[in-house]
Amino acid sequence: MKLPRRFGGSQRQHLFLSTFSFVEENSLYRILIVEDEESLASMLKLNLEMEGYQVVNATDGPAALEKFRSQAFDLAILDVMLPELDGLAVCQTIRLEGNKTPILFLSAKSSGKDRIEGLRLGGDDYLTKPFDLEELLLRVTKLIQRRDQGHKSIAQVEDFSFGPNHIHFLNFTIRDKGGVEHSLSRKEIMLLKLLIHREGEVVSREEILEKVWGYDVFPSTRTIDNYILAFRKYFEPDSRQPKYFHSVRGVGYKFTP
Repeated sequence: MKLPRRFGGSQRQHLFLSTFSFVEENSLYRILIVEDEESLASMLKLNLEMEGYQVVNATDGPAALEKFRSQAFDLAILDVMLPELDGLAVCQTIRLEGNKTPILFLSAKSSGKDRIEGLRLGGDDYLTKPFDLEELLLRVTKLIQRRDQGHKSIAQVEDFSFGPNHIHFLNFTIRDKGGVEHSLSRKEIMLLKLLIHREGEVVSREEILEKVWGYDVFPSTRTIDNYILAFRKYFEPDSRQPKYFHSVRGVGYKFTP
């Protein structure tokens, strides 16, 4: 299906699906859309979900701040002209609070002065309305890749080996410490990929629940504990003294190869 050329202008646009392919690996990435124009917000949400991203919406400045403070995101698409509190103020506030989520501003204001102000206050990119959908999707990809700099991109990880163990992410299989192959669930593979992607870093239980399970289905933290115990049985030489999958009391989990 041919994409409409531009979105976000004065005329209402029909909803079209992106012709970009669905990327399974994108399901670990969470994007916040802050846009008060309902049709535009719906179009953005639909197309980003077709790309595999998890998407959360907010429609005004205070709601956006609440989302930023209570959830973790890999990218925010932030309209400048919002009710109650504009996007520039939202960006400035979260930056002062130490939130480093990449921000892509959307705005009908297209002057160089407006762009400079958005970037000066902490934005990472600035796209004017009306905009080309393909361009927006490419900018989203680039911002997330920039955020992932220093790590191998999640989308690039197909196979991973550590010790005698091997994980094949594409077909949801592993080879354990004894050379035995097992099939894992999608959630197990997503959790493995997240921990390996963040190698050497502690990933909080809250972030794991958000990125692997999402907010529609939100299990107890005990569910994560059970998954980690299963990983230790598969991969650790001694599951009682883990070498690869570590629990950090009261915080979360860490993978070290």
